[in-house]
Amino acid sequence: MLEALTTLRRHLHKHPELSGNEENTAKKIIEFIEPHSPSSLLTNVGGYGIVATWDSSHNGPHIMYRADFDALPIQETNEFSHKSIIENISHKCGHDGHTAILCGVAQLLSEKRLSSGKITLLFQPAEETGAGARAMLADKRMDDYKFDFVFALHNLPGFPLHEIIAKENSFTPAVISLVIELVGAPAHAAEPEKGTNPSLAIAGILQNVLALQNNDATTDELFVITPVYINAGEKAYGVSAGKGEIHFTMRCWQQKMLEENKRKVEEISSKIAEMENLEINFQYVESFAANENNSAAVNLVRKAAIEKNLSLTELEFGMKWGEDFGLFTQKFEGVIFGIGSGENCKALHNDDYDFPDEIIETAIKMFQGIAEELGIIKKI
Repeated sequence: MLEALTTLRRHLHKHPELSGNEENTAKKIIEFIEPHSPSSLLTNVGGYGIVATWDSSHNGPHIMYRADFDALPIQETNEFSHKSIIENISHKCGHDGHTAILCGVAQLLSEKRLSSGKITLLFQPAEETGAGARAMLADKRMDDYKFDFVFALHNLPGFPLHEIIAKENSFTPAVISLVIELVGAPAHAAEPEKGTNPSLAIAGILQNVLALQNNDATTDELFVITPVYINAGEKAYGVSAGKGEIHFTMRCWQQKMLEENKRKVEEISSKIAEMENLEINFQYVESFAANENNSAAVNLVRKAAIEKNLSLTELEFGMKWGEDFGLFTQKFEGVIFGIGSGENCKALHNDDYDFPDEIIETAIKMFQGIAEELGIIKKI
């Protein structure tokens, strides 16, 4: 089983596809899970999403396991045989591994008859942009799915291999990206006073907005605001810039605090734009809901880890990156937990990162253990 899953994982790594363009990845997943006889199989859910269910035909809990399968716009620098063959696209967050894990669960479900209830495997595209979960949940075919619990995992570099990482409440923050557009008027570079250049406003916004930052993950007041793109004018040296943009990514543990900080950023930016006689426009993109882990679901993760003789670490504070599984934990009771991918594993989104195949089996055991704790699969 593991050999086939490793082969699949490395194929996906070699042939990555960006968010919203995962057509061939989805075909490969369907090709893999169809022989394992799901009771129902939905494809093209909210894009290239896949929903496969194994039904015991007996009363019991209905749980969902999710894996993401999109890649990132990063040029890979590794030189192993399964390195990405697509220029400037690679799997640098381990979604290839998450997908292989859930395909392994499909194998498991075809071998072990369910004692009660149902298990749904949900393969999600476009996690990196925050669009995938929203699109899948908006698909009318998902209206009939009422899950008792939902579960997802993420590999975590920096933690020992195979270690299970759990936390109640906020596991990942609420995240959103903000585009600020400043519109003035261009002029001759020799006569900038005859136009309205946004450069001073850009500098003022950066200085004043970044003063709001509290990049301390150990406090409930966490507010990370990061400039990700700044532009003013064109490379036309005889022209004083007439427009500019600043793009920020913002994150807080709770949605309420993020909303408060969004208001502050808009107020500061608007005042500065007004002082500089500029029109200002705001646009929000790539929103991620906070993952609020349900205590009962976290307890199932704890019990499964203990039952499978796996080391368990309880986090005091969550991870600072965004994860759109938060939309599922808003709608259903659930949890996202971590699995250590090695203390020396390269960091997520690094150009030389690669998912460790060793933890595929461990993750499958965890998903099996959760189902056993709920009585869906009989303990041996």
